[in-house]
Amino acid sequence: MERKALYAGSFDPVTNGHLNIIERAAKMYDSLTVAIANNPQKTGLFTIEERVDIAREVTRHIPNVKVDTFAGLIADYVNDNGFTAYIRGLRNVSDFESELLMAQMNARLFTGGTETVFLMTEPEHSFISSSLVKEVASFGGSIDGLVPEYVLKRIKEKLG
Repeated sequence: MERKALYAGSFDPVTNGHLNIIERAAKMYDSLTVAIANNPQKTGLFTIEERVDIAREVTRHIPNVKVDTFAGLIADYVNDNGFTAYIRGLRNVSDFESELLMAQMNARLFTGGTETVFLMTEPEHSFISSSLVKEVASFGGSIDGLVPEYVLKRIKEKLG
Protein backbone atom coordinates (compact mmCIF):
# COMPACT_ATOMS: atom_id res chain seq x y z
CA MET A 1 0.00 0.00 0.00
CA GLU A 2 1.31 3.40 -0.98
CA ARG A 3 1.89 5.73 1.95
CA LYS A 4 0.37 9.03 0.77
CA ALA A 5 0.70 12.14 2.89
CA LEU A 6 -0.91 15.56 2.68
CA TYR A 7 0.46 18.88 3.88
CA ALA A 8 -2.15 21.62 3.47
CA GLY A 9 -2.26 25.34 4.12
CA SER A 10 -2.59 28.74 2.54
CA PHE A 11 1.13 29.00 1.76
CA ASP A 12 0.85 32.75 1.13
CA PRO A 13 3.81 32.64 0.76
CA VAL A 14 5.80 29.45 1.28
CA THR A 15 8.40 30.09 3.99
CA ASN A 16 11.60 28.25 4.87
CA GLY A 17 9.65 26.76 7.77
CA HIS A 18 7.10 25.29 5.35
CA LEU A 19 9.88 24.01 3.09
CA ASN A 20 11.59 22.38 6.07
CA ILE A 21 8.41 20.44 6.90
CA ILE A 22 7.86 19.52 3.23
CA GLU A 23 11.39 18.18 2.78
CA ARG A 24 11.24 16.11 5.96
CA ALA A 25 7.73 14.75 5.34
CA ALA A 26 8.64 13.80 1.76
CA LYS A 27 11.34 11.50 3.15
CA MET A 28 8.80 9.73 5.36
CA TYR A 29 6.16 8.93 2.73
CA ASP A 30 5.99 7.52 -0.79
CA SER A 31 4.25 10.68 -1.98
CA LEU A 32 3.47 14.05 -0.46
CA THR A 33 0.81 16.40 -1.75
CA VAL A 34 1.16 20.05 -0.85
CA ALA A 35 -2.43 21.30 -1.05
CA ILE A 36 -3.05 25.02 -1.18
CA ALA A 37 -6.30 26.26 0.30
CA ASN A 38 -8.48 28.15 -2.14
CA ASN A 39 -10.66 30.44 -0.05
CA PRO A 40 -12.33 33.06 -2.28
CA GLN A 41 -13.37 35.07 0.81
CA LYS A 42 -9.73 35.78 1.67
CA THR A 43 -7.49 38.10 -0.28
CA GLY A 44 -3.87 37.07 -0.04
CA LEU A 45 -0.68 38.60 -1.31
CA PHE A 46 -0.57 36.00 -4.07
CA THR A 47 -3.43 34.54 -6.09
CA ILE A 48 -4.10 30.83 -5.86
CA GLU A 49 -2.45 30.36 -9.26
CA GLU A 50 0.65 32.26 -8.14
CA ARG A 51 0.86 30.23 -4.92
CA VAL A 52 0.66 26.99 -6.91
CA ASP A 53 3.42 28.20 -9.24
CA ILE A 54 5.60 29.23 -6.30
CA ALA A 55 5.06 25.95 -4.43
CA ARG A 56 5.88 23.92 -7.54
CA GLU A 57 9.05 25.91 -8.11
CA VAL A 58 10.38 25.65 -4.55
CA THR A 59 9.60 21.92 -4.32
CA ARG A 60 10.90 21.04 -7.78
CA HIS A 61 13.94 19.33 -6.24
CA ILE A 62 11.76 16.83 -4.35
CA PRO A 63 10.61 14.14 -6.81
CA ASN A 64 7.74 12.70 -4.74
CA VAL A 65 6.02 16.04 -4.07
CA LYS A 66 3.05 17.28 -6.04
CA VAL A 67 1.12 20.52 -5.60
CA ASP A 68 -2.66 20.76 -5.72
CA THR A 69 -5.45 23.04 -4.50
CA PHE A 70 -8.56 22.40 -2.46
CA ALA A 71 -11.61 24.29 -1.21
CA GLY A 72 -13.91 23.45 1.67
CA LEU A 73 -13.24 20.98 4.45
CA ILE A 74 -9.80 19.42 4.51
CA ALA A 75 -11.46 16.18 5.67
CA ASP A 76 -13.39 15.97 2.39
CA TYR A 77 -10.16 16.39 0.41
CA VAL A 78 -8.43 13.77 2.57
CA ASN A 79 -11.29 11.28 2.24
CA ASP A 80 -11.65 11.82 -1.52
CA ASN A 81 -7.93 11.23 -2.13
CA GLY A 82 -7.15 8.38 0.28
CA PHE A 83 -4.27 9.96 2.21
CA THR A 84 -2.73 7.85 4.95
CA ALA A 85 -1.30 10.84 6.81
CA TYR A 86 -2.16 14.49 7.27
CA ILE A 87 0.99 16.45 8.13
CA ARG A 88 0.83 19.47 10.42
CA GLY A 89 3.82 21.64 11.20
CA LEU A 90 4.29 22.98 14.70
CA ARG A 91 6.40 25.96 15.71
CA ASN A 92 5.46 26.34 19.36
CA VAL A 93 3.09 25.36 22.16
CA SER A 94 0.28 27.63 20.97
CA ASP A 95 0.42 25.96 17.53
CA PHE A 96 0.07 22.61 19.28
CA GLU A 97 -2.99 23.71 21.24
CA SER A 98 -4.89 24.87 18.16
CA GLU A 99 -3.68 22.00 15.97
CA LEU A 100 -4.67 19.42 18.58
CA LEU A 101 -8.28 20.63 18.52
CA MET A 102 -8.35 20.47 14.72
CA ALA A 103 -6.76 17.00 14.74
CA GLN A 104 -9.38 15.71 17.14
CA MET A 105 -12.20 17.06 14.96
CA ASN A 106 -10.56 15.68 11.83
CA ALA A 107 -10.24 12.26 13.47
CA ARG A 108 -14.03 12.23 13.60
CA LEU A 109 -14.33 13.32 9.96
CA PHE A 110 -11.58 11.22 8.33
CA THR A 111 -13.14 8.00 7.03
CA GLY A 112 -10.12 6.00 5.88
CA GLY A 113 -8.02 5.80 9.01
CA THR A 114 -5.92 8.84 8.11
CA GLU A 115 -3.59 9.83 10.93
CA THR A 116 -2.63 13.42 11.73
CA VAL A 117 1.15 13.60 12.10
CA PHE A 118 2.76 16.56 13.85
CA LEU A 119 6.27 17.64 12.82
CA MET A 120 8.14 20.27 14.78
CA THR A 121 9.89 22.77 12.59
CA GLU A 122 13.62 23.20 13.04
CA PRO A 123 14.37 25.77 15.79
CA GLU A 124 15.80 28.32 13.36
CA HIS A 125 12.40 28.50 11.63
CA SER A 126 10.22 28.50 14.74
CA PHE A 127 9.38 32.21 14.62
CA ILE A 128 8.60 32.41 10.90
CA SER A 129 5.02 32.79 9.68
CA SER A 130 3.67 33.82 6.31
CA SER A 131 1.80 36.70 7.96
CA LEU A 132 4.95 38.01 9.62
CA VAL A 133 6.94 37.68 6.39
CA LYS A 134 4.31 39.67 4.48
CA GLU A 135 4.15 42.36 7.14
CA VAL A 136 7.92 42.84 7.34
CA ALA A 137 8.24 42.85 3.54
CA SER A 138 5.39 45.34 3.12
CA PHE A 139 7.28 47.83 5.31
CA GLY A 140 10.54 47.28 3.42
CA GLY A 141 12.20 45.10 6.06
CA SER A 142 14.56 42.28 5.18
CA ILE A 143 13.09 38.82 4.83
CA ASP A 144 16.32 37.31 3.54
CA GLY A 145 16.73 33.80 4.93
CA LEU A 146 13.06 33.51 5.91
CA VAL A 147 11.79 32.37 2.52
CA PRO A 148 13.32 30.51 -0.43
CA GLU A 149 15.15 32.75 -2.92
CA TYR A 150 12.42 32.28 -5.54
CA VAL A 151 9.79 33.45 -3.04
CA LEU A 152 11.93 36.45 -2.12
CA LYS A 153 12.12 37.39 -5.80
CA ARG A 154 8.35 37.02 -6.26
CA ILE A 155 7.57 39.09 -3.15
CA LYS A 156 9.88 41.87 -4.33
CA GLU A 157 8.17 41.83 -7.75
CA LYS A 158 4.72 41.89 -6.14
CA LEU A 159 5.45 44.67 -3.66
CA GLY A 160 7.60 46.72 -6.02
